Amino acid sequence: MVAMGHVDAVERQFWAWETSTDWWVRIVLQVWDESQWLRNFHMRKGTFLELCELLSPALKRKDTRMRAALTVQKQVTIALWKLAAPDSYRSVAKHFGVGKSTVGVAVMQVANAIVELLLSKVVTLGNVQVIIDGFAAMGFPNCGGAIDGTHIPILGPDHQASQYINRKGYFSMVLQALVDHRGRFTNINVGWPGKLHNARIFRNSGLFRWLQEGIYFPDHKITVGDVEMPIVILGDPAYPLMPWLMKPYTGALDTEKELFNYCLSKCRMVVECAFGHLKGRWRSLLTRSDLSETNIPIVIAACCVLHNLCGSKGETFMVGWEVEANSLAADYAQPDTRAIRRAQRDTLCIREALKARFLSEQGNL
Repeated sequence: MVAMGHVDAVERQFWAWETSTDWWVRIVLQVWDESQWLRNFHMRKGTFLELCELLSPALKRKDTRMRAALTVQKQVTIALWKLAAPDSYRSVAKHFGVGKSTVGVAVMQVANAIVELLLSKVVTLGNVQVIIDGFAAMGFPNCGGAIDGTHIPILGPDHQASQYINRKGYFSMVLQALVDHRGRFTNINVGWPGKLHNARIFRNSGLFRWLQEGIYFPDHKITVGDVEMPIVILGDPAYPLMPWLMKPYTGALDTEKELFNYCLSKCRMVVECAFGHLKGRWRSLLTRSDLSETNIPIVIAACCVLHNLCGSKGETFMVGWEVEANSLAADYAQPDTRAIRRAQRDTLCIREALKARFLSEQGNL
């Protein structure tokens, strides 16, 4: 049933009466089928076991004379349950027969292990030619990714709280991400206060410096019209127009500019979809986190790794998750972005050449 994209929902409350650790050992590990694993942990059991194996070097603990250590599997399960839904620490603790503080410790230990052991291996650029071919098939040539930022709601921090109030009036932290044609995160930057504009965050990121210096992508240029075009990324109007960053036209638009914007927006949608799936699968990112400013970026980064891991394993994304996510997200609308209109003449030439190319290709259809 999972392969067909249909999963029978199993409500968490079904097991709410069972509060001892036996529930985990006797029911979850031994009885639950794939649909129940997917519903409650947002990944199948096989992917879960592989994740535990990868994290084992950082999570394996020894028993003491006072108490038995939590197994790696139980630590990861507690963390996934907490990340997958905005349940309280008390509720999670009751399900797994542990204390509230144990839940908080497990979440951070697992998140730290994911970032330490997997981030550099899973959130990577990968095969650039495959990405270029993927975007070309979607309608945009020589494209290496789409970039955007998204706000993660948080509680007001103790220090410099005003810097975290975004233009919608709530406290947030910004995740900047570059994604490939499949919606896989290839570069992330997280931890910036919600007050900052996406363009400012981008200009202060390592990704901007690497792109500016021409060292992030290979030197792969194509000729469009009579101009040379390097590998580009796609952004919304908030981002600066650069030789390696294309964004939509703003202001009065003629037919040619509207066509260009359509082609760009169609490909740039992959980053918005990626954010939607990230928050839909790990819905704790949709409600105000009570973690410290130091720990929140670690948890967000860990969720990005899990997003890529689930994608690489072909994990089902259930429609119901998106419905629940949209309901939660309604309380924290994403701030609007303001356009930055400065642009270099050479960059304008590239965009104009692309505009003419798209018009010519449409005429040949």
